[in-house]
Amino acid sequence: MPVLTYPGVYIEEVPSGVRTITGVATSIALFIGWAARGPTDRAVRLASFADFVRVYGSGDPTGLDSRALLGYAVRHFYSNGGADAYVLRIADDDAVTATSAIGDLAISASSPGGWSDAYQVRLTPRADDATRFRIDILHTPANGAIVESFENLSMASDDARFVAAVVNGRSNFITVDAPNTNLPAGVQTVDLGATQAGADGTVLAPTDPDFLTALTGLFGVGTPTEAIDLFNILCIPGLADGNTIEEMQARCAERRAFLIVDGPEDETVANMPAALTTLDITGTNATHSALYFPWVRAPDPLQQNALRAFPPCGFVAGIYARTDGTRGVWKAPAGSEASLNGASGLVITMSDRENGQLNPRAINCLRTLPVFGTVVWGARTLHGDNDRGSEWKYVPVRRLTLFIEESLYRGTQWVVFEPNDEPLWAQIRLNVGAFMQNLFRQGAFQGRSPREAYFVKCDSETTTQNDINLGIVNIHVGFAPLKPAEFVVIRIQQMAGQVEA
Repeated sequence: MPVLTYPGVYIEEVPSGVRTITGVATSIALFIGWAARGPTDRAVRLASFADFVRVYGSGDPTGLDSRALLGYAVRHFYSNGGADAYVLRIADDDAVTATSAIGDLAISASSPGGWSDAYQVRLTPRADDATRFRIDILHTPANGAIVESFENLSMASDDARFVAAVVNGRSNFITVDAPNTNLPAGVQTVDLGATQAGADGTVLAPTDPDFLTALTGLFGVGTPTEAIDLFNILCIPGLADGNTIEEMQARCAERRAFLIVDGPEDETVANMPAALTTLDITGTNATHSALYFPWVRAPDPLQQNALRAFPPCGFVAGIYARTDGTRGVWKAPAGSEASLNGASGLVITMSDRENGQLNPRAINCLRTLPVFGTVVWGARTLHGDNDRGSEWKYVPVRRLTLFIEESLYRGTQWVVFEPNDEPLWAQIRLNVGAFMQNLFRQGAFQGRSPREAYFVKCDSETTTQNDINLGIVNIHVGFAPLKPAEFVVIRIQQMAGQVEA
């Protein structure tokens, strides 16, 4: 309210109370696996497979490593519609970081691994200033091509171009440690691993106990995943250990994410129900996961495009992203539109009857169908066994709910410490209602009218005086989710001809 001191007209802007709730992204993937190169202490966000090659590629121009599934899965994700992903590298403790030195300038590879053998570091002093120099990173297999360069550097720690301050954290290849010493004379070139050569260490398969131990250590307080603001889809290519899968389901429940589980590689259709029972991964947190079977046959660029079996998670994660972008997170990522780009077939070609044995057990099948090719032909969570009767039977229902939860969690942070009374409740109803109405208009819910599709309740009934005394405001949001048309029944009847009554 302005201070009224003189006769006249005063203008005051009154807040509308509208705080737009923006829907979060729904298809940011997190891939975890062994790689020969890349950071081991943090996840790196990638916008394309080219980014993966730059950060995690270990020498081959394709960026792939035949010893690991990680690179292939990320490649399949982007080729099937994925656009945003994090990658977390797992490496064994025996992986070695290459080191070298030029004078007193200590140089280390940016990450452990034998990839560093292909690089050299060159230091060139400036001709007009003996205290300044340039560092070039050379790729020796490419005839010494410069892949990275830093100009006008100094060995003085109080200089704005101090070498450690400029290079560390910016270079994709090296880190440096430089005491306040004189610059070495002349141009000098050293192998990145001249003092100590880098080594990949033990290649950890998803079945290796050390891999499983390292994987579980990536979650929790102070771990690399905690630093990720948001991810929606978790993929660990080839993971087949039931206890670890169950733990990953729990981690996804904590982060409002969804785990894509690869079916066992060598299992048969007849044995799959028993294999699922043995894995024991259909507990409470199974609502945050779905299993896909069988593995996919696709060309391997490292074997002259010979066909090889790959886990389905990368393909399916890309289809999740593609479906979210074109139809919405409420559309089941399955059906004739959910074709697998880059697939040449499946390890097992199923018949309708075989598909019918697995679908009621919440095993999502990949099928090769005439005209449509290789497609995802199932949309159940691991809680979706017919005998369970779960409300979280279907993948799109679960993922839509996670989307609404995360969006409202982030979009109602402003409520904290506001006066807990009817004016606040009215603002909450307005803002949350506008968000739900927008989803209704996009076709995310059942019902012909908003009243049939959703409700938002925040008043003296949901928030009692005791709640107010405890500093609690309760918001009830309900919606009618769309269920996929899993079974289409067509009834055909013959007319009896022109029979006169």
